[in-house]
Amino acid sequence: MDFYLLIAGLVCILSIIGGKFFNRIGVPGLLVFLGLGLLFGSDGLFRIPFENYGIMEKISTIALMFIMFYGGFGTNWKTARPVIFPSTLLATAGVVITALLTGVFAHWVLRCSLLEGLLLGAVVSSTDAASVFAILRQKQLNLSGGLAPILEIESGSNDPFAYLLTVVLLGIMGDSSGTSVPMVLFLQIFLGCLAGGSIGFLASFLMRRVRLSENGMQYLFVAAVVLLSYVLPVLGGGNGFLSVYITGIFMGNQKLPHKGELVHFFDGITGMMQLMLFFLLGLLAEPSRLPGILLAALLIALFLTFVSRPTAVFALTAPFSFSIREKIFLSMAGLRGAASIVFAIYVVIGDVSTKNDIFHIVFCIALLSVGIQGSILPWAARKLKLMDEEQDVNNTFSDYQQ
Repeated sequence: MDFYLLIAGLVCILSIIGGKFFNRIGVPGLLVFLGLGLLFGSDGLFRIPFENYGIMEKISTIALMFIMFYGGFGTNWKTARPVIFPSTLLATAGVVITALLTGVFAHWVLRCSLLEGLLLGAVVSSTDAASVFAILRQKQLNLSGGLAPILEIESGSNDPFAYLLTVVLLGIMGDSSGTSVPMVLFLQIFLGCLAGGSIGFLASFLMRRVRLSENGMQYLFVAAVVLLSYVLPVLGGGNGFLSVYITGIFMGNQKLPHKGELVHFFDGITGMMQLMLFFLLGLLAEPSRLPGILLAALLIALFLTFVSRPTAVFALTAPFSFSIREKIFLSMAGLRGAASIVFAIYVVIGDVSTKNDIFHIVFCIALLSVGIQGSILPWAARKLKLMDEEQDVNNTFSDYQQ
Protein backbone atom coordinates (compact mmCIF):
# COMPACT_ATOMS: atom_id res chain seq x y z
CA MET A 1 0.00 0.00 0.00
CA ASP A 2 2.77 2.44 0.94
CA PHE A 3 4.54 1.71 -2.36
CA TYR A 4 1.47 2.58 -4.41
CA LEU A 5 0.89 5.77 -2.41
CA LEU A 6 4.53 6.71 -3.10
CA ILE A 7 4.02 6.06 -6.81
CA ALA A 8 0.79 8.10 -6.82
CA GLY A 9 2.54 11.07 -5.22
CA LEU A 10 5.49 10.89 -7.61
CA VAL A 11 3.21 10.61 -10.64
CA CYS A 12 1.22 13.68 -9.62
CA ILE A 13 4.36 15.78 -9.13
CA LEU A 14 6.00 14.55 -12.35
CA SER A 15 2.79 15.09 -14.31
CA ILE A 16 2.30 18.67 -13.11
CA ILE A 17 5.95 19.70 -13.59
CA GLY A 18 6.29 17.80 -16.85
CA GLY A 19 3.02 19.21 -18.13
CA LYS A 20 4.26 22.78 -17.54
CA PHE A 21 7.53 22.06 -19.36
CA PHE A 22 6.00 20.32 -22.36
CA ASN A 23 3.29 22.99 -22.72
CA ARG A 24 6.07 25.54 -23.23
CA ILE A 25 7.55 23.59 -26.14
CA GLY A 26 4.15 23.00 -27.73
CA VAL A 27 3.27 19.48 -26.56
CA PRO A 28 -0.15 19.15 -24.82
CA GLY A 29 0.32 18.54 -21.10
CA LEU A 30 -2.31 15.79 -21.07
CA LEU A 31 0.00 13.75 -23.29
CA VAL A 32 2.50 13.69 -20.41
CA PHE A 33 -0.03 11.95 -18.16
CA LEU A 34 -0.70 9.36 -20.85
CA GLY A 35 3.01 8.80 -21.36
CA LEU A 36 3.65 8.36 -17.65
CA GLY A 37 0.88 5.77 -17.53
CA LEU A 38 2.64 3.82 -20.27
CA LEU A 39 5.95 4.18 -18.43
CA PHE A 40 4.54 2.82 -15.16
CA GLY A 41 2.37 0.12 -16.79
CA SER A 42 2.87 -3.61 -17.15
CA ASP A 43 5.08 -3.14 -20.23
CA GLY A 44 6.92 -0.11 -18.86
CA LEU A 45 9.86 0.36 -16.53
CA PHE A 46 7.94 -0.09 -13.28
CA ARG A 47 5.64 -2.89 -14.55
CA ILE A 48 2.64 -2.08 -12.34
CA PRO A 49 -0.03 -4.67 -13.17
CA PHE A 50 -3.35 -3.07 -14.10
CA GLU A 51 -5.58 -5.02 -16.47
CA ASN A 52 -9.04 -4.70 -14.92
CA TYR A 53 -11.19 -3.11 -17.62
CA GLY A 54 -14.29 -3.36 -15.41
CA ILE A 55 -12.81 -1.18 -12.67
CA MET A 56 -11.38 1.20 -15.25
CA GLU A 57 -14.82 1.57 -16.84
CA LYS A 58 -16.29 2.68 -13.51
CA ILE A 59 -13.44 5.10 -12.78
CA SER A 60 -13.61 6.53 -16.31
CA THR A 61 -17.36 7.03 -16.13
CA ILE A 62 -17.06 9.04 -12.91
CA ALA A 63 -14.23 11.13 -14.37
CA LEU A 64 -16.19 11.85 -17.56
CA MET A 65 -19.23 12.88 -15.49
CA PHE A 66 -17.30 15.72 -13.87
CA ILE A 67 -15.41 16.67 -17.05
CA MET A 68 -18.65 16.92 -19.05
CA PHE A 69 -20.50 18.72 -16.24
CA TYR A 70 -17.76 21.31 -15.95
CA GLY A 71 -17.67 21.66 -19.74
CA GLY A 72 -21.32 22.70 -19.57
CA PHE A 73 -20.95 24.66 -16.35
CA GLY A 74 -18.12 26.73 -17.79
CA THR A 75 -19.88 27.62 -21.06
CA ASN A 76 -20.92 31.26 -21.28
CA TRP A 77 -24.36 31.06 -22.90
CA LYS A 78 -24.31 34.72 -24.02
CA THR A 79 -21.11 34.11 -25.96
CA ALA A 80 -22.22 30.69 -27.20
CA ARG A 81 -25.76 31.60 -28.32
CA PRO A 82 -24.76 33.23 -31.67
CA VAL A 83 -22.99 30.01 -32.75
CA ILE A 84 -25.35 27.48 -31.21
CA PHE A 85 -26.68 26.18 -34.54
CA PRO A 86 -23.37 25.29 -36.23
CA SER A 87 -22.04 23.95 -32.94
CA THR A 88 -25.07 21.71 -32.43
CA LEU A 89 -24.91 20.46 -36.01
CA LEU A 90 -21.26 19.50 -35.59
CA ALA A 91 -21.99 17.83 -32.24
CA THR A 92 -24.85 15.71 -33.64
CA ALA A 93 -24.89 15.26 -37.41
CA GLY A 94 -21.12 15.78 -37.46
CA VAL A 95 -20.66 12.81 -35.14
CA VAL A 96 -22.89 10.64 -37.35
CA ILE A 97 -21.10 11.59 -40.58
CA THR A 98 -17.68 11.09 -39.01
CA ALA A 99 -18.70 7.72 -37.57
CA LEU A 100 -20.16 6.45 -40.84
CA LEU A 101 -17.24 7.48 -43.04
CA THR A 102 -14.60 6.29 -40.58
CA GLY A 103 -16.52 3.07 -39.94
CA VAL A 104 -16.66 2.15 -43.63
CA PHE A 105 -12.95 2.91 -44.00
CA ALA A 106 -12.12 0.85 -40.89
CA HIS A 107 -14.17 -2.03 -42.32
CA TRP A 108 -11.97 -1.91 -45.43
CA VAL A 109 -8.63 -1.45 -43.63
CA LEU A 110 -9.17 -4.00 -40.86
CA ARG A 111 -10.96 -6.56 -43.07
CA CYS A 112 -13.65 -6.87 -40.41
CA SER A 113 -17.44 -6.90 -40.55
CA LEU A 114 -19.18 -3.65 -41.42
CA LEU A 115 -20.78 -3.51 -37.96
CA GLU A 116 -17.41 -3.81 -36.26
CA GLY A 117 -16.02 -1.07 -38.49
CA LEU A 118 -18.98 1.18 -37.70
CA LEU A 119 -18.51 0.45 -34.00
CA LEU A 120 -14.92 1.64 -34.18
CA GLY A 121 -16.08 4.68 -36.16
CA ALA A 122 -18.64 5.49 -33.45
CA VAL A 123 -16.04 5.18 -30.70
CA VAL A 124 -13.72 7.75 -32.34
CA SER A 125 -16.45 10.01 -33.74
CA SER A 126 -16.37 12.72 -31.06
CA THR A 127 -13.80 15.40 -30.35
CA ASP A 128 -12.24 15.28 -26.91
CA ALA A 129 -13.46 18.02 -24.59
CA ALA A 130 -10.57 17.74 -22.11
CA SER A 131 -7.94 18.12 -24.83
CA VAL A 132 -9.71 20.98 -26.62
CA PHE A 133 -10.43 22.87 -23.38
CA ALA A 134 -6.83 22.47 -22.22
CA ILE A 135 -5.26 23.67 -25.47
CA LEU A 136 -7.57 26.67 -25.87
CA ARG A 137 -6.97 27.87 -22.32
CA GLN A 138 -3.30 26.99 -21.84
CA LYS A 139 -2.23 28.39 -25.21
CA GLN A 140 -4.54 31.41 -24.90
CA LEU A 141 -5.89 30.88 -28.43
CA ASN A 142 -7.86 34.10 -28.86
CA LEU A 143 -9.61 32.99 -32.03
CA SER A 144 -11.63 35.19 -34.36
CA GLY A 145 -15.04 34.51 -35.86
CA GLY A 146 -16.54 32.83 -32.81
CA LEU A 147 -14.39 29.73 -33.34
CA ALA A 148 -13.60 29.28 -29.64
CA PRO A 149 -17.23 28.97 -28.47
CA ILE A 150 -18.01 26.69 -31.43
CA LEU A 151 -15.23 24.31 -30.41
CA GLU A 152 -16.22 24.56 -26.75
CA ILE A 153 -19.86 23.67 -27.36
CA GLU A 154 -19.12 21.00 -29.94
CA SER A 155 -16.43 19.20 -27.95
CA GLY A 156 -18.43 19.49 -24.73
CA SER A 157 -21.66 18.14 -26.19
CA ASN A 158 -20.68 15.59 -28.83
CA ASP A 159 -19.40 12.89 -26.45
CA PRO A 160 -22.97 11.95 -25.43
CA PHE A 161 -23.87 11.38 -29.08
CA ALA A 162 -20.77 9.27 -29.73
CA TYR A 163 -21.71 7.29 -26.63
CA LEU A 164 -25.26 6.94 -27.99
CA LEU A 165 -24.00 5.50 -31.30
CA THR A 166 -21.67 3.15 -29.42
CA VAL A 167 -24.51 1.88 -27.22
CA VAL A 168 -26.80 1.34 -30.21
CA LEU A 169 -24.18 -0.58 -32.19
CA LEU A 170 -23.22 -2.68 -29.17
CA GLY A 171 -26.90 -3.53 -28.75
CA ILE A 172 -27.26 -4.51 -32.41
CA MET A 173 -24.10 -6.63 -32.39
CA GLY A 174 -24.98 -8.25 -29.07
CA ASP A 175 -28.63 -9.02 -29.76
CA SER A 176 -29.85 -7.71 -33.08
CA SER A 177 -33.27 -9.35 -32.74
CA GLY A 178 -34.05 -7.80 -29.36
CA THR A 179 -32.82 -4.27 -29.96
CA SER A 180 -35.26 -1.54 -30.98
CA VAL A 181 -32.97 1.14 -32.36
CA PRO A 182 -35.65 3.88 -32.56
CA MET A 183 -36.67 3.22 -28.94
CA VAL A 184 -33.06 3.28 -27.73
CA LEU A 185 -32.44 6.55 -29.54
CA PHE A 186 -35.64 8.09 -28.18
CA LEU A 187 -34.95 7.08 -24.58
CA GLN A 188 -31.31 8.14 -24.72
CA ILE A 189 -32.06 11.63 -26.00
CA PHE A 190 -35.44 12.33 -24.41
CA LEU A 191 -34.60 11.12 -20.90
CA GLY A 192 -31.13 12.67 -21.06
CA CYS A 193 -32.55 16.09 -21.96
CA LEU A 194 -35.47 15.83 -19.53
CA ALA A 195 -33.32 14.77 -16.60
CA GLY A 196 -30.60 17.33 -17.33
CA GLY A 197 -33.00 20.26 -17.59
CA SER A 198 -35.12 19.21 -14.59
CA ILE A 199 -32.20 18.50 -12.27
CA GLY A 200 -30.37 21.66 -13.34
CA PHE A 201 -33.47 23.78 -12.64
CA LEU A 202 -34.21 22.14 -9.28
CA ALA A 203 -30.58 22.24 -8.10
CA SER A 204 -30.27 25.93 -8.99
CA PHE A 205 -33.54 26.70 -7.20
CA LEU A 206 -32.42 24.90 -4.03
CA MET A 207 -29.01 26.59 -4.02
CA ARG A 208 -30.67 30.01 -4.14
CA ARG A 209 -33.12 29.14 -1.37
CA VAL A 210 -30.94 27.12 1.02
CA ARG A 211 -27.78 28.63 2.49
CA LEU A 212 -25.16 25.97 1.85
CA SER A 213 -22.08 28.16 1.56
CA GLU A 214 -21.85 28.93 5.28
CA ASN A 215 -20.21 25.57 6.02
CA GLY A 216 -18.88 24.74 2.56
CA MET A 217 -21.57 22.16 1.84
CA GLN A 218 -22.26 23.68 -1.61
CA TYR A 219 -19.32 21.69 -3.00
CA LEU A 220 -20.73 18.40 -1.79
CA PHE A 221 -24.21 19.41 -2.95
CA VAL A 222 -23.12 20.10 -6.54
CA ALA A 223 -21.01 16.92 -6.62
CA ALA A 224 -24.12 14.97 -5.58
CA VAL A 225 -26.11 16.76 -8.29
CA VAL A 226 -23.56 15.60 -10.88
CA LEU A 227 -23.91 11.99 -9.75
CA LEU A 228 -27.71 12.13 -9.71
CA SER A 229 -27.93 13.80 -13.11
CA TYR A 230 -26.01 10.87 -14.56
CA VAL A 231 -27.58 7.98 -12.69
CA LEU A 232 -31.28 8.91 -12.86
CA PRO A 233 -31.65 8.92 -16.66
CA VAL A 234 -29.41 5.83 -16.98
CA LEU A 235 -31.82 3.87 -14.76
CA GLY A 236 -34.55 4.51 -17.34
CA GLY A 237 -32.35 3.88 -20.38
CA GLY A 238 -31.44 7.52 -20.93
CA ASN A 239 -28.12 9.14 -21.79
CA GLY A 240 -26.42 10.08 -18.52
CA PHE A 241 -23.61 12.02 -20.18
CA LEU A 242 -26.07 14.19 -22.09
CA SER A 243 -27.97 14.82 -18.87
CA VAL A 244 -24.82 15.81 -16.99
CA TYR A 245 -23.80 18.24 -19.72
CA ILE A 246 -27.23 19.91 -19.85
CA THR A 247 -27.29 20.16 -16.04
CA GLY A 248 -23.90 21.88 -16.20
CA ILE A 249 -25.04 24.39 -18.82
CA PHE A 250 -28.21 25.21 -16.88
CA MET A 251 -26.46 25.70 -13.54
CA GLY A 252 -23.44 27.47 -15.01
CA ASN A 253 -25.59 30.21 -16.48
CA GLN A 254 -27.67 30.87 -13.35
CA LYS A 255 -26.92 33.41 -10.65
CA LEU A 256 -25.85 31.10 -7.86
CA PRO A 257 -24.53 32.16 -4.44
CA HIS A 258 -20.72 32.07 -4.21
CA LYS A 259 -20.48 30.77 -7.76
CA GLY A 260 -16.86 31.86 -8.08
CA GLU A 261 -15.87 29.53 -5.24
CA LEU A 262 -17.66 26.65 -6.96
CA VAL A 263 -15.79 27.40 -10.18
CA HIS A 264 -12.37 27.25 -8.54
CA PHE A 265 -13.29 24.05 -6.69
CA PHE A 266 -14.56 22.22 -9.78
CA ASP A 267 -11.73 23.57 -11.89
CA GLY A 268 -9.37 21.74 -9.54
CA ILE A 269 -11.55 18.62 -9.38
CA THR A 270 -11.83 18.46 -13.16
CA GLY A 271 -8.09 18.93 -13.56
CA MET A 272 -7.47 16.09 -11.13
CA MET A 273 -9.98 13.89 -12.97
CA GLN A 274 -8.25 14.58 -16.28
CA LEU A 275 -4.84 13.78 -14.81
CA MET A 276 -6.09 10.56 -13.24
CA LEU A 277 -8.01 9.49 -16.33
CA PHE A 278 -5.16 9.98 -18.80
CA PHE A 279 -2.64 8.32 -16.46
CA LEU A 280 -4.83 5.27 -15.78
CA LEU A 281 -5.67 4.86 -19.47
CA GLY A 282 -1.94 4.83 -20.18
CA LEU A 283 -1.45 2.34 -17.34
CA LEU A 284 -4.15 0.08 -18.78
CA ALA A 285 -2.65 0.00 -22.27
CA GLU A 286 0.02 -2.50 -23.27
CA PRO A 287 2.70 -0.88 -25.47
CA SER A 288 3.83 -4.31 -26.70
CA ARG A 289 0.54 -4.57 -28.60
CA LEU A 290 0.89 -1.23 -30.37
CA PRO A 291 3.38 -2.23 -33.11
CA GLY A 292 0.95 -4.85 -34.42
CA ILE A 293 -1.86 -2.34 -34.90
CA LEU A 294 0.19 0.81 -35.56
CA LEU A 295 -0.19 0.83 -39.36
CA ALA A 296 -3.97 0.28 -39.24
CA ALA A 297 -4.37 2.91 -36.50
CA LEU A 298 -2.24 5.37 -38.46
CA LEU A 299 -4.28 4.88 -41.64
CA ILE A 300 -7.56 5.33 -39.75
CA ALA A 301 -6.20 8.39 -37.93
CA LEU A 302 -5.11 9.96 -41.23
CA PHE A 303 -8.50 9.22 -42.83
CA LEU A 304 -10.27 10.63 -39.79
CA THR A 305 -8.16 13.79 -39.86
CA PHE A 306 -8.10 14.51 -43.59
CA VAL A 307 -11.35 12.98 -44.86
CA SER A 308 -14.04 12.19 -42.25
CA ARG A 309 -13.74 15.28 -40.05
CA PRO A 310 -13.26 17.80 -42.92
CA THR A 311 -16.17 16.28 -44.84
CA ALA A 312 -18.46 16.72 -41.83
CA VAL A 313 -17.22 20.25 -41.13
CA PHE A 314 -17.41 21.53 -44.70
CA ALA A 315 -20.81 19.94 -45.34
CA LEU A 316 -22.47 21.15 -42.13
CA THR A 317 -21.01 24.66 -42.08
CA ALA A 318 -21.94 25.32 -45.74
CA PRO A 319 -25.13 27.26 -44.80
CA PHE A 320 -23.13 29.57 -42.51
CA SER A 321 -20.72 32.38 -43.34
CA PHE A 322 -17.46 30.66 -42.42
CA SER A 323 -14.37 31.28 -44.50
CA ILE A 324 -12.29 28.45 -45.96
CA ARG A 325 -9.56 29.18 -43.41
CA GLU A 326 -12.04 28.88 -40.53
CA LYS A 327 -13.39 25.59 -41.89
CA ILE A 328 -9.87 24.23 -42.21
CA PHE A 329 -9.12 25.12 -38.60
CA LEU A 330 -12.38 23.58 -37.36
CA SER A 331 -11.42 20.43 -39.24
CA MET A 332 -7.97 20.38 -37.65
CA ALA A 333 -9.39 20.92 -34.16
CA GLY A 334 -11.18 17.56 -34.11
CA LEU A 335 -8.90 16.04 -31.47
CA ARG A 336 -9.54 12.47 -30.30
CA GLY A 337 -8.61 11.68 -26.72
CA ALA A 338 -9.70 10.16 -23.43
CA ALA A 339 -13.42 9.93 -24.22
CA SER A 340 -12.77 7.73 -27.27
CA ILE A 341 -10.51 5.43 -25.23
CA VAL A 342 -13.17 5.18 -22.52
CA PHE A 343 -15.82 4.24 -25.09
CA ALA A 344 -13.39 1.59 -26.37
CA ILE A 345 -13.36 0.14 -22.84
CA TYR A 346 -17.14 -0.18 -23.06
CA VAL A 347 -16.59 -2.30 -26.18
CA VAL A 348 -14.09 -4.52 -24.36
CA ILE A 349 -16.42 -5.23 -21.44
CA GLY A 350 -19.52 -5.40 -23.66
CA ASP A 351 -21.15 -8.67 -24.62
CA VAL A 352 -19.79 -8.64 -28.16
CA SER A 353 -16.87 -10.32 -29.90
CA THR A 354 -14.64 -8.32 -32.23
CA LYS A 355 -12.00 -9.50 -34.66
CA ASN A 356 -9.63 -6.64 -33.84
CA ASP A 357 -8.11 -5.16 -30.71
CA ILE A 358 -10.33 -2.08 -30.76
CA PHE A 359 -9.07 -0.72 -27.44
CA HIS A 360 -5.43 -0.47 -28.53
CA ILE A 361 -6.33 0.74 -32.02
CA VAL A 362 -8.37 3.58 -30.52
CA PHE A 363 -5.65 4.24 -27.92
CA CYS A 364 -3.11 4.64 -30.71
CA ILE A 365 -5.44 6.91 -32.72
CA ALA A 366 -5.97 9.13 -29.66
CA LEU A 367 -2.23 9.21 -28.96
CA LEU A 368 -1.50 10.33 -32.52
CA SER A 369 -4.31 12.88 -32.46
CA VAL A 370 -3.44 14.54 -29.16
CA GLY A 371 0.31 14.35 -29.80
CA ILE A 372 0.41 15.61 -33.40
CA GLN A 373 -2.81 17.57 -33.98
CA GLY A 374 -2.78 19.05 -30.50
CA SER A 375 0.80 20.21 -30.91
CA ILE A 376 0.28 21.98 -34.24
CA LEU A 377 -3.10 23.55 -33.45
CA PRO A 378 -1.67 26.84 -32.03
CA TRP A 379 0.70 27.06 -35.04
CA ALA A 380 -2.21 26.43 -37.43
CA ALA A 381 -4.30 29.19 -35.84
CA ARG A 382 -1.52 31.70 -36.44
CA LYS A 383 -0.64 30.40 -39.90
CA LEU A 384 -4.28 30.67 -40.98
CA LYS A 385 -4.40 34.19 -39.50
CA LEU A 386 -7.28 33.39 -37.18
CA MET A 387 -5.87 35.02 -34.06
CA ASP A 388 -7.62 38.15 -32.83
CA GLU A 389 -5.87 39.85 -29.94
CA GLU A 390 -9.00 41.92 -29.26
CA GLN A 391 -10.74 38.69 -28.30
CA ASP A 392 -10.19 36.79 -25.06
CA VAL A 393 -10.66 33.04 -25.06
CA ASN A 394 -11.55 33.25 -21.36
CA ASN A 395 -14.73 35.12 -22.27
CA THR A 396 -16.02 31.86 -23.72
CA PHE A 397 -16.24 30.48 -20.22
CA SER A 398 -18.84 31.69 -17.76
CA ASP A 399 -16.53 30.89 -14.84
CA TYR A 400 -14.24 33.80 -15.72
CA GLN A 401 -17.17 36.20 -15.71
CA GLN A 402 -17.86 35.88 -12.00
